[in-house]
Amino acid sequence: MSTDGLITTASARSVRETIDRLEADVKSKGLTVFARIDHAAGALAVGMALRPTELLIFGNARGGTPLMQAHQSVGIDLPLKALAFEDSAGKVWLAYNDPVWLVTRHGGGRDEAADRLAGMLAAVTKAATSA
Repeated sequence: MSTDGLITTASARSVRETIDRLEADVKSKGLTVFARIDHAAGALAVGMALRPTELLIFGNARGGTPLMQAHQSVGIDLPLKALAFEDSAGKVWLAYNDPVWLVTRHGGGRDEAADRLAGMLAAVTKAATSA
């Protein structure tokens, strides 16, 4: 499913397992994990409820720099991010911004570097969400 550059894939795993698998896979590919944010834990800390929701922020200069060389403003959307969340029906989803859409958003056309990042994200998403 894709809406305005957001690619969302159903996961056969829990939010935590999905992000655990994604984190392990991106690290194995030589990417840096900059942060892992548990939004539900943050909500709980201020006395509010939120279904399981975790964000992973990751990337590397080799992948992102070519996008910024072509359109420096794309740096506002980097590093890459992926959000795993549980919906009201208990289904888990993994969502991320399509790098090809990001380049278009910042005034560019089809881009080889964005295509490579999109392929990598599709692969790690499939690995993280499959049974």
